[in-house]
Amino acid sequence: MMRSDQIKKGVLRAPNRCLLYSTGISHRDLDKPFIGIASSFTDLVPGHIAMRDLERYIERGIAAGGGVPFIFGAPAVCDGIAMGHSGMHYSLASREIIADLIEIVANAHMLDGLVLLSNCDKVTPGMLMATLRLNIPSIVVTAGAMMAGIYNKKRRSMVRDTFEAVGQFQAGKITEKQLEELEMSACPGAGSCQGMYTANTMACLTETMGMSLQGCAAALAVSAKKKRIAYESGIKIVELVKENIKPGDILTIEAFKNAIAADMALGGSTNTVLHLPAIANEAGIKLPLKLFDEISKKTPQIVCLEPAGDYYMEDLDNAGGVPALLYAISEKLFSSKTVTGVDIKSIAESSKILDENIIRIKNPYNSEGGIAVLKGNIAPNGCVVKQAAVSEKMKVFSGRARVFNSEDDAMKAILDNRIVSGNVIVIRYEGPSGGPGMREMLSPTSALQGMGLSESVALLTDGRFSGGTRGPCIGHISPEAAADGAIAAINDGDMININIPKRTLNIDLTDNEIKSRIQKTVKPPLKIVTGYMARYAKLVQSADTGAVLK
Repeated sequence: MMRSDQIKKGVLRAPNRCLLYSTGISHRDLDKPFIGIASSFTDLVPGHIAMRDLERYIERGIAAGGGVPFIFGAPAVCDGIAMGHSGMHYSLASREIIADLIEIVANAHMLDGLVLLSNCDKVTPGMLMATLRLNIPSIVVTAGAMMAGIYNKKRRSMVRDTFEAVGQFQAGKITEKQLEELEMSACPGAGSCQGMYTANTMACLTETMGMSLQGCAAALAVSAKKKRIAYESGIKIVELVKENIKPGDILTIEAFKNAIAADMALGGSTNTVLHLPAIANEAGIKLPLKLFDEISKKTPQIVCLEPAGDYYMEDLDNAGGVPALLYAISEKLFSSKTVTGVDIKSIAESSKILDENIIRIKNPYNSEGGIAVLKGNIAPNGCVVKQAAVSEKMKVFSGRARVFNSEDDAMKAILDNRIVSGNVIVIRYEGPSGGPGMREMLSPTSALQGMGLSESVALLTDGRFSGGTRGPCIGHISPEAAADGAIAAINDGDMININIPKRTLNIDLTDNEIKSRIQKTVKPPLKIVTGYMARYAKLVQSADTGAVLK
């Protein structure tokens, strides 16, 4: 018996069948599995604008495999477009909406399986959360990365080049005409941002966890290869339904540990420290921050794409993609099922590296992984930094605090040249609840980079950073200021000490002084008091839990 038989079989379901027939399906389709295609297509998001073609190829695959395809929509937010203004409050919060929406549609219509067509930052984790919550056969197709742009005979990307160009313009290093030429060139077409930012990191980890077909993560958005993967994924989902292979069989603790190891080897986005725990939470699996740090200390970083390096996703694809990366770290992987039916270790061991300049198995970029978890009296529950994008000079740093209660105030101070060498910018009340929504802060970090301050200024926040962030930028400070975390006690001029190798973040205050200051702190008014974000602020948990909802 198929799950969808509940809406299409028996005398009592004559009205249901009547409505199904009105969609255009035939009588013979009633004996086939009903497969939902959760598509996050939108004209608003560059990473998603090519999905109409991929929907067609997935549909063709499902039909070829003997299933009936039904497309339904899921929202997508472009973090780059939402960045630097009030729209960014909604980005992380959209993850939960996406999971809820897919749960609603799949359960209301008793779908037998799902193909999840995803790409940008919060969509992929939201869809994976839904697969575990529903636990019906599912497969993920990530729509692929954008090709690098070209400007002045050099490859370019949106994140590293255009965001940092704002700071360069502000510092008088480039003209307004050069800025305009760059912004017209950096993004040549469809796809997610070109480096190892959050969207592409999550695509790589989804393939590592076994939820996508081999080669899916690195295949470019505009490639025929991506279309073939979409078609084969359509065929595969019907097989998964017939064999009753579910996400819960694939997304085990071993799969999550493999994902963390791959993340560290890739030098991936710090946002994965939010998303992997949130996905695992749907399976009742806990991924504490200490696990990320334990794996990081044992896993060398062997890939360095933008923003930390000068390579792009197209280079990783040409080097063999995720299978080649897994080959390089195969000794650190656990046996784990995949949607292909082949164990992930077997995939790793049968793959090969096509370019050792991109996947440096013999000469790692760093002896540790790309992400470090710090603790101390500022962040007793932990915080994260993309150490792969921090220079050796700035891994140990002490400076005087410059405190701001919002990203907007900090950005104004940076652009007004009120930040100087030796400062530690503290941006608070931007956490999951206080933000609300834990805004990404690529604008201030990129402005600092463009103005030449990334080697002399650090930044701390209870918010989060884009996967495109470079420099000593420490986020996810927990507890957050809105929950009376120690970050709320910091004043201008306080001495802050950062030691990434020793995993510490401290302020020169005693515990009693911190407690006394917090008791006297007057919290700023809530930034959003109506609608979804007001509800979200009341339900969301700390960043160290993955910012899950109660």
